[in-house]
Amino acid sequence: NTNNQINNIQNTLVNRRDAILTSGAATASVATGSSLLFPSSARAEGETPATPTPITAIDLGNGVIFPLVSFGLQIYDDDTAYKLTLTALEVGYRNFFASVLARNQKGFARAVRDSGIPREDLCICGSVVSNRANGYNAAKAATAKGCDENMKAFAAGNIDYLDMIMLDYPGPDRDSIRGQWAAFEDMYDSKLVKSLAVSNFKASQLDDILVNNPELKVKPVVNQLPFSVAYHPGNVVEENAKRGLLVQAWAPLGGSLGGRFDSRIKTTCTDIAPRYNKSGAQVALKWVLQSGVAICTQTKKKSHFVEDLDLFDFQLSGKDMVALNNLA
Repeated sequence: NTNNQINNIQNTLVNRRDAILTSGAATASVATGSSLLFPSSARAEGETPATPTPITAIDLGNGVIFPLVSFGLQIYDDDTAYKLTLTALEVGYRNFFASVLARNQKGFARAVRDSGIPREDLCICGSVVSNRANGYNAAKAATAKGCDENMKAFAAGNIDYLDMIMLDYPGPDRDSIRGQWAAFEDMYDSKLVKSLAVSNFKASQLDDILVNNPELKVKPVVNQLPFSVAYHPGNVVEENAKRGLLVQAWAPLGGSLGGRFDSRIKTTCTDIAPRYNKSGAQVALKWVLQSGVAICTQTKKKSHFVEDLDLFDFQLSGKDMVALNNLA
């Protein structure tokens, strides 16, 4: 039953270490149809595996349960954010990315407050933009200011801690990135956030945090990147997994840096969909999940909210995974 599946999206968990160890081979294993999220003994091209118990969320540690499908608010006013957040909560979303760039964190926070859903049942991620600050001290100050602005905005809905804070973009050089990260670690030490994340970071920029940073105390757990059947560069999943990060796709249905879904891509997804009694969009999103990547979706239609969650009762065959992988 779809409604039961949606309402129980957090019921089956996998810890981050196990998920990351598996996802390290996710990119290479796409060609054989193997799957991080739905382990199966089926490997032959075209073979449809038996339906396993779905994994719908990952335990990131420190009390953070990270559902693999999240709602990312886009640029619209606080009233729209309020209404859409209530809709998302109603249909079963429990993971939210409320970026500072969307400029509607207050509307989102009020919806969380008014929904009546316990705060501890939600995973809430804010973000900071400080990539224009140059140098360690300037980057640290700008990032600290951004952290403070997040907490002030979320306070509109009585949200007094975050499950995750994300750097929307890396600073211009190593010292700047280290300054950004130092401010994040201060926020973590202040118990205002449970986990730290990044967005749009290359492997070398991750190393500016993880390797070239003698003062490192807290490691990032998620890297949000453009990733879709239309755009999935190189071994990005493996490179992040080696460093202990889960990739979360923004623009998983294309657009912007996520690649454009041209007529060839749309036709392929639509042709595959009837085999699973799903839509073309669900096929495209499922490919992302089976590639070892979480997804952050956005919509204004309730039917699409429901559809984007309804991804955990089927598995794409090896043949279909190959066909989708070859679209980019």
